[in-house]
Amino acid sequence: MLFKSVFFVFLPKRGFSALAASCLSLAMISPLMAQAQTPQKSSKKQAVAAKKTAVKPVKNLKFNGATRKSLVSSRVAAAPLKVSYGQMAGLHSTADPLELRSSVALVIDQDTQEVLFRKNDQAVLPIASLTKLMTGLVISDADLSMSEMITITQDDVDTEKGSSSRLAVGTLLSRGDLLHLALMSSENRAAHALGRTFPGGMDAFVARMNARARTLGMFDTRYVEPTGLSSRNQSSAKDLAALVDAAYKEPVLRELSTSHGREIEVGRRTLQYNNTNRLVKNPEWDIGLQKTGYISEAGQCLVMQAQVAGRKLIMVFLDSAGKLSRIGDAERVRRWVERSPGLLPIKHSALDNRLPG
Repeated sequence: MLFKSVFFVFLPKRGFSALAASCLSLAMISPLMAQAQTPQKSSKKQAVAAKKTAVKPVKNLKFNGATRKSLVSSRVAAAPLKVSYGQMAGLHSTADPLELRSSVALVIDQDTQEVLFRKNDQAVLPIASLTKLMTGLVISDADLSMSEMITITQDDVDTEKGSSSRLAVGTLLSRGDLLHLALMSSENRAAHALGRTFPGGMDAFVARMNARARTLGMFDTRYVEPTGLSSRNQSSAKDLAALVDAAYKEPVLRELSTSHGREIEVGRRTLQYNNTNRLVKNPEWDIGLQKTGYISEAGQCLVMQAQVAGRKLIMVFLDSAGKLSRIGDAERVRRWVERSPGLLPIKHSALDNRLPG
């Protein structure tokens, strides 16, 4: 009706009277005043009704364990997942007859160097804590005193990934204990302390790591630090197989990397450390050397020397999807070898091995 009033008032020609203008103003203002007054009355009624029907807050709300776990899981699931370099390169889509979850895999007969299985084995990816195997090899080569005591310092604290450690600043351990924890339990502060206290310091240690890689023909490999926390530590499966073969020849590396666990005395406390590879305790496996690794850029990684069906094998698995998938892949390979005495080499590669820079 407001618009009709305006329409009829404007019908006369120019110079309509002041009375007409007043009528126009009243016609426009009256409905607006009525509309403005109505919500005030209704708002009071709504406020009273809302007060009666309001839900009172629940105090001290408690959830059982399952509910709390579900709520936490839902929050975790909502967090964005970091994608590995292998996933970004499309390597996860490579199919293979063993249905491995690893983007990269390589299985070699250690005695004959025959390649039994390969999958994207030339792709260069971050290798996470597999780095510590080269750290151990450099320490072993240097023939340093394993009884020399080394103090964990603030320099050994991880500032890149923020990883945790039970070795507090000020902890005093022997070089042998640090090497043990680095290889068996993937202790980052232990590995960093080994590099920091190397003759010439950290720069000299990293230079030695890269020089040792070149002597082994590991030309796809680069190290920038001794722990594997940096995604710039990169290698290929074929290079890592050469590293496993060389490290296996060092008795101390075989022993420390495959031990089930170790108690470490730290001040008045006794800390129990265990192997990060559950297969070392599995009686179905005969493992001579192993190392696990994980950072988000690398995915789950595993290298091993193991005897299967009378054959000494070197296995490399990189960028495996899922916490236990690297173990599952190793089990698939073992069963495949046990069922196939006359193995023929198998090769599977992604069409595009280009990786992010």
